[in-house]
Amino acid sequence: MYAIIRAGGKQSKVAEGDVLDIERVREEDTIKFTPILVVNEDGSVVSDGAALGDFTVTAEILGESKGPKIDIFKYKNKTGYRRRAGHRQKYTTIKVTSIAGPKSAKKAKAKAETKSESKSKPKKSAPAAASESTEEE
Repeated sequence: MYAIIRAGGKQSKVAEGDVLDIERVREEDTIKFTPILVVNEDGSVVSDGAALGDFTVTAEILGESKGPKIDIFKYKNKTGYRRRAGHRQKYTTIKVTSIAGPKSAKKAKAKAETKSESKSKPKKSAPAAASESTEEE
């Protein structure tokens, strides 16, 4: 099972046990995400907003790190205009611990299967002899 989550304006494909860097999050131990899309083990895709409200992706925060240094230098010729700046993005490293769906999803599927089976069985009708005797009179 895997899910697509949104973190820090970016989307990431995650599965249980994945370790990834997302933009800095100020949380303590764990963080929960509501997924954008979920693909189950059987290959079924869940993308409906109402159904995704029942799913949660839980991740454990491992630590923080910094990205590479980006140097910014602005220069205009013959005017003496020079500006120097730098940037270093901060990231939070997380490990996905679980992708949990609705607890009753398996039960709901089982109920749906039993309902479809009961609809496919023909209903028993009244005996044919009784209907013939009323027509003769």
